[in-house]
Amino acid sequence: RKRVLTIVIAILLFTASLVTFKFLGAEFIPQLDEGDFAVELRVLTGSSLSQTIEATGKAAKVLRDNFPEVKEVVGKIGSSEIPTDPMPVEAADLMVILKDKNKWVSAANKDELAKKMQDKLEANVPGVTFGFQQPIQMRFNELISGAKQDLVIKVYGDDLEKLSNYASEIGEIARSVKGSSDIYVEEMTGLPQILIQYDRSQIARYGLNIEDINSVIRAGFAGEVAGLVFEGEQRYDLVVRLEKENRRDVDDIKNLSMTTASGIQVPISQLADVQIEIGPNQIQRENTRRRIIVGINVRGRDVNSMVKELQQKINRQLKFDPGYSLSYGGAFKNLQEATARLSIAVPVALLLIFFLLFISFKSVKQSLLIFTAIPLSAIGGVFALLIRGMPFSISAGIGFIALFGVAVLNGIVLIAEFNSLKKAGITDLTEIVLKGTRTRLRPVLMTATVASLGFLPMALSHGSGAEVQKPLATVVIGGLVTATMLTLLVLPVLYTYFEKIKFKNVNPGKLPLMILMILLTIPVYYGTAQTNSDAEKQTLEMLIQEALINNATLQSAELQVSREEVLKKAATDIGKTDIGAQYGQSNSRSWDTYFSVNQKIPNPGLFGANKKLSEAKIAESRFGVAATKNDLIYNIKSSYYHLNYLLAYAALLQDQDSIYQQFFKAADLRYQTGESALLESKMAETKLSELRHATGKNASNILIAERAIQTLLNTNNPVMITDTVIIKLDITDLLSMNDSLHSPVLELLKQKVLVAERAILVKKAESGPDFSIGYFNQSIIGMQPTSGQEIYVGGGKRFWGVQAGISIPLFYGNAKSQIKAAKIDQHIAQKQLEIYRTNLQGKYDQAIQEYLKSKQGLDYYEKTALPGAIFLRKQALEAFRQGEIQYVELLQALKTYGDIQSGYLTTAAALNQAIVELQYLSGNL
Repeated sequence: RKRVLTIVIAILLFTASLVTFKFLGAEFIPQLDEGDFAVELRVLTGSSLSQTIEATGKAAKVLRDNFPEVKEVVGKIGSSEIPTDPMPVEAADLMVILKDKNKWVSAANKDELAKKMQDKLEANVPGVTFGFQQPIQMRFNELISGAKQDLVIKVYGDDLEKLSNYASEIGEIARSVKGSSDIYVEEMTGLPQILIQYDRSQIARYGLNIEDINSVIRAGFAGEVAGLVFEGEQRYDLVVRLEKENRRDVDDIKNLSMTTASGIQVPISQLADVQIEIGPNQIQRENTRRRIIVGINVRGRDVNSMVKELQQKINRQLKFDPGYSLSYGGAFKNLQEATARLSIAVPVALLLIFFLLFISFKSVKQSLLIFTAIPLSAIGGVFALLIRGMPFSISAGIGFIALFGVAVLNGIVLIAEFNSLKKAGITDLTEIVLKGTRTRLRPVLMTATVASLGFLPMALSHGSGAEVQKPLATVVIGGLVTATMLTLLVLPVLYTYFEKIKFKNVNPGKLPLMILMILLTIPVYYGTAQTNSDAEKQTLEMLIQEALINNATLQSAELQVSREEVLKKAATDIGKTDIGAQYGQSNSRSWDTYFSVNQKIPNPGLFGANKKLSEAKIAESRFGVAATKNDLIYNIKSSYYHLNYLLAYAALLQDQDSIYQQFFKAADLRYQTGESALLESKMAETKLSELRHATGKNASNILIAERAIQTLLNTNNPVMITDTVIIKLDITDLLSMNDSLHSPVLELLKQKVLVAERAILVKKAESGPDFSIGYFNQSIIGMQPTSGQEIYVGGGKRFWGVQAGISIPLFYGNAKSQIKAAKIDQHIAQKQLEIYRTNLQGKYDQAIQEYLKSKQGLDYYEKTALPGAIFLRKQALEAFRQGEIQYVELLQALKTYGDIQSGYLTTAAALNQAIVELQYLSGNL
């Protein structure tokens, strides 16, 4: 009696579950309780081993004295003899071994205990940061993402100071996000260094040299060999250096004395500026790029919602300079990868279920009917997670897959019984439903109960691994509750509707094959997608073919052809037929009837004119497709060769970067040893910074070029092209093209002229006479004179006639104006054609000259400049290593080499562009 209400309630519940699922949150897998803590301890950057040991001891004492739950604390500092787990001396891992939970008195759960321990440690051990995790979890995080925290944000770029600033800002933003704790910002700077800058004029005034000063400083702090000590047959270096208490401060260096030739003692402070500066602590790289990490532990919240909030705040509050980017790793990255795999596994599982149902029942509608148990079961699974406060995880996802299979059994039990009753001769659907449901009530309840009871121990478990089991069991039990209740109510109601539906033109024999083909196609498609995602190189031909298939502008132009072809059928339309009827007193008090049919016929010449105009417009739209395709291929080729140029330029910058980096190291070493001036090191550093800036700018240009190609392809998939290809087109071919320019745009404009001419003929035909023909039939009841006598004529006697007419335009002014306007349109189209033809020839001649200029330049570079530049660089580097030339000569040689290589790439890019321009203008793309 309440069938519609039942279905509406089920739909509302399912909709509510979808909304609820959106706000559940998500995480990779639930965090396992390992029973102990692993505390990451870090002291200030540059601290000594003794300071780290002292901080570790204090932290262990605080934990043991204040928390009776702690059984033992073990600290690990530094790296093992085989450094598989390298750590700086300012970092330590505290393994906090805890007693059983039934002996805990300070807190009820691990999160609360970790919070209290962290507060106590920060209050009693100042200047030290602590991060609470679990031993195995910490190691897996480090293996996966390179950091020990649950969530890792990696910032990539070149400048260390900028990286540190970005990381600090991200850390501050993360502190404002609920659920983030133990925030760790990697230190790339902060290591104090003693910097000595010599005053060369003062050194020269005292008659000293830098080598002697360096020797005194080395002797005072690092030690210098002053002689040999012999013990039997063994000998040892006698090393002299200052006492420990005399080499602790900058003043100790300043107070060192140098003896001049005249015997005067001059302190270092008068010969150099000695000060402490903060320098780089470490430089981390990933995929050849410098990077810094911000680690965040997630506590009391799911990873997915926390990362989404963090992403929104970072995007809103932080703007990165070109060349700088960030990525998210750790548990969030694992969640994304696992979700992508589930998006394949779940549809495949659902299709397999449907396929098996169809094999069993040989009916599409009954398979679909039983399939409704899946959304009905999902309702309970979602709400069960909500009630238990669990976010969606991969465990819950596997639970949904298992739930769908079990839930379908209820539908199979009911529908099988309904079919049995129908075969037994019962035809009334209500009787089938009531009797079948009553008969199968116990089996349905048993099917769900057995499965639920089987998962109940997992749902209530508190042992090892229970965190992973609980979401899976919760989903299955909650889903079976709603699936059982709703299936017993909704499925019979749907059965009464489905049985009235008749599917036509369905071949049951072919359906299993179709479903099997779909199932086989999914993994093939997924594997293809995986292959493409593995950065498969794309040739120019592949990009052009993809663009011709996917480009929206080309698709729109092709639809225009279809539109004109459809409109051609309306070219011979003779217009509407007028049908009229009348009822009334026309001859006497009696009621007469009258009806008529009239048809207007346009000027017969208009049919032929409209047909020719439609054919011209179809041809025009086809030329439009050719012109659009020509533009598309031109843009693809231009973007392709531009991207090739940028990639080749990036390789050149990378090569120069490595050279200048080596030169900078050598110059810095020469300066540190006193063999060269500071200017040499600064020049190398400046040039290196300039190259890094150019590299970042070029990387941004590469992203822009790739995005341009993606827009043309109408796709978001990454673009990975092959190496640079230089087209070489013979000049005779270019000259022969000049005689046969057949640009699609030129052909399109010619066709527009023809369309305008056909439009004139249409206007002339429309100004000609139109015709009409009609028929009428009526009754005239009353006395009518016939052969001199008045005879009564009744309704059965009817009168009829035909009529014909012609419409002549007596006032021809309007038609004349329209014909004149159409002729003006034709002249405009003709002028546009002539203008484009002239411009086309001019652009073609310019492109030929550009090609000849670029070809001549390319020949010069390939035959003369490039070999000379390579030889120049090789000889200059070798001469500089042997001390035959100074850094100025080396810099000049390297600059000449870089300019020649850059000029070669620019000339090659110009040649490619000129060739593509020639192909475009001549219509030979």
